[in-house]
Amino acid sequence: MGTVDSAYPRSPRGAIKIARLLVAFTTFICFVASRSHEAYTALAIMEVVITLLFFLLYLLKLDKKMKWLFWPLADIFNSVIAAVFLLVVCLFAIIIKTNYGTLVGGVFGLVLLVLCIADAVVLFWKISLSGPRGRNYPTR
Repeated sequence: MGTVDSAYPRSPRGAIKIARLLVAFTTFICFVASRSHEAYTALAIMEVVITLLFFLLYLLKLDKKMKWLFWPLADIFNSVIAAVFLLVVCLFAIIIKTNYGTLVGGVFGLVLLVLCIADAVVLFWKISLSGPRGRNYPTR
């Protein structure tokens, strides 16, 4: 079995993933409790599942074993796409606000949107600043 990266949950990237999990789950609970539209609930549960899978990927160091995909870049794409979907769906939930549960779920969804953007920015900085640097000039 793989090794566990015990420092990952305490790192900034791990903390953002845990916050995303908690806020996405809270959003899901709000949408389910208020019997909101199925699209709201589906987006929230998909965000919980996908974020949990990325968290486990990094926690169990599976990204080091499965080198056929550049996982941080896939994580950035996930965060950006999730942010776009969350923006649209949560603004609809807030504008339509069929009940208070939908309104609260939409507000938590917007908080989740901010966390998705923060996650993408932190990952982008990790990719762009920690990679090996090559020469900018041709060799002779």
